[in-house]
Amino acid sequence: MTQPTNARPGAITTAAVLDAALVVVFVSIGRTSHAEGLEFAGIAGTAWPFLAALAAGWLAARAWRHPLAVWPTGVVVWSVTVVGGMLLRAVSGQGTQFAFIVVATLTLAAFLLGWRFIASLVTRRSRVAAADASRTDPA
Repeated sequence: MTQPTNARPGAITTAAVLDAALVVVFVSIGRTSHAEGLEFAGIAGTAWPFLAALAAGWLAARAWRHPLAVWPTGVVVWSVTVVGGMLLRAVSGQGTQFAFIVVATLTLAAFLLGWRFIASLVTRRSRVAAADASRTDPA
């Protein structure tokens, strides 16, 4: 059985690193907007609930199988990251105000789903171009 095109080891690693980096960007933006420092300990303390939930989302979605897919991979990873991150923040005594939940939900959707949507457009365009080239190329 062959692996899907987007499940190559490089794509899996890239997707996982990009997801984690975007969670850290989300946290950094939030800390900056609230005049909190961007030192490593502060970012780590704010990011860990979302990073742990992101890992759980990857497991729940079995994201390594189709790491670039918006549906269902991206949607499962995003929803588990938001819900799990908020639950972990709550049990660890960090804030979960309604406005923060809304902002986190929308921002993480833009980040975790957005790059997958862009990747799907690029992949689709590449496949169409390759198919067109193979039809017009006399071999």
